[in-house]
Amino acid sequence: MTTPIAKKLLDWYDINKRDLPWRDDPIPYAVWVAEVMAQQTRLETVTPYFERWMARFPTIADLALASQQDALTLWEGLGYYSRARNLHKAAQVVIEEHGGELPGNVKALQSLPGIGRYTAGAIASLVFGLDEPVVDGNVKRVMARVFMVDEMVDVPAGERKIWALAAEHLPLGKAADYNQALMDLGAMVCLPNNPDCERCPLREDCQAYA
Repeated sequence: MTTPIAKKLLDWYDINKRDLPWRDDPIPYAVWVAEVMAQQTRLETVTPYFERWMARFPTIADLALASQQDALTLWEGLGYYSRARNLHKAAQVVIEEHGGELPGNVKALQSLPGIGRYTAGAIASLVFGLDEPVVDGNVKRVMARVFMVDEMVDVPAGERKIWALAAEHLPLGKAADYNQALMDLGAMVCLPNNPDCERCPLREDCQAYA
């Protein structure tokens, strides 16, 4: 069943989704790299780094066989270098323990270095079509405003509530579009400052707007 909120999100996403190089053909490795790069980094910054990375390391095997220094050099300027180290280490684990293919379930994905609940959910839903929610900063902001979440969203109680809300409204079989719709809405409309409420498809449902 698709809730009214999910339907509005999906309809909005069909028309307004962002054009990102890893979305048209969601290859597991490409989505993984993009999601790791996008942690605490704006997508406008990520895109050229992503394209250079994929040109230099087009497959998991290419990354695993490279030196860690090669990965760090290509990452230079993106910051948070532990992300590059974890990508490199995880690529080696995927080669050694998973036959060179990213595992297709959340538990196995989270066992890899640097992959937490969000990244595992993103890969599982965007690539493998699993009905897994994702919660990043954009999703937290949208859900906290729409449902007037009282708890601070960056503390455990608040995060649990946001994850539960994201899961509650997730339409079965449409997790990829639903998750990306929430993230795009937060990035494009439901901004931290001066949100563009008049353009928001959830305006009539939003308890913060009412």
